[in-house]
Amino acid sequence: MNRWHAILWACLALALCPTSARADELRPAYIEMTEQSPGQWSLLWKASANSRLGQSGEIIIPDNCEIEGKSQREFAASNILTRLSLRCAGSVQGQTIGLKGLELSSTDALVRVAPMDEAMQTLRLTPDQPAAILAKPSVISNVAATYAILGIEHILMGFDHLLFVLALVLLLKGGWLIAKTVTAFTIAHSLTLVGTTLGLLSLPSRPVESVIALSIVFLAVEIVKAKPGDLRLSERFPWIVAFLFGLLHGFGFAGALAEIGLPEGDVPLALLTFNLGVEIGQLVIVAVALAALYALRQYRDRWLQPAKSVTAYGIGIIATYWFIERTFA
Repeated sequence: MNRWHAILWACLALALCPTSARADELRPAYIEMTEQSPGQWSLLWKASANSRLGQSGEIIIPDNCEIEGKSQREFAASNILTRLSLRCAGSVQGQTIGLKGLELSSTDALVRVAPMDEAMQTLRLTPDQPAAILAKPSVISNVAATYAILGIEHILMGFDHLLFVLALVLLLKGGWLIAKTVTAFTIAHSLTLVGTTLGLLSLPSRPVESVIALSIVFLAVEIVKAKPGDLRLSERFPWIVAFLFGLLHGFGFAGALAEIGLPEGDVPLALLTFNLGVEIGQLVIVAVALAALYALRQYRDRWLQPAKSVTAYGIGIIATYWFIERTFA
């Protein structure tokens, strides 16, 4: 397979793959219901202004609650924030909360309910289950499971992070070397994720997203130019390259987490489990990629290098498009 054939296949891959991805691709709706005084609740609803929910969604409040006064709506970044004041008769346990219109969307919704004298709980609504009954949960398991799933989904649905990890697998040889490199990437993005979420670090999101795209282009070029016996920088010191770029990807994860929202009383737990979810997602990507490469090597070994080149061209073209879109759009 010559280079022009590779480029042709890469262009086809570009046409078939999603061409618009952001580091904060995961943007579920968010509902926070907090008891301010006995029977008096405040409710905050956040949804993307570009989504169907943000334009026409409606909150399903518990049956024993009534809205007091008028709702307040405001724009914050690309989100619509709706604030309500509720008066509820008795406990909200056993009551239903949800979102009308969620079943027609392609996103999820996080719900955090914080009574004064009862356990706080975090629920996850989906298009298949747009409403849920409030019950007394185990707070730790509830928050942990919710944010771990969100972390897994973000690495699998955040295509720029996914392609970066995939490119690392294509570039390197040997399971142990790949494991060390991915671990370095994990440590790095964990540092900036925690630092940014806690307000210790800060970078503008737009240049960060552009450089994340460039990090993928860099790895794609390294894959194409790799030659046996002539190790390139990324092959000699892959864990250093992964660590440095991982710091930037951590800012991207932090942006996603900021969009999702964190439960005020369980920030450390939510951070930890979200990061564990990201790590689980990365391991899934690595395992699937290694299995595919092994199967190809066993079936047609001579196809392995051309397949890597074709994939690298596709990854590079997509990442270049992202870089241009994020820098100049």
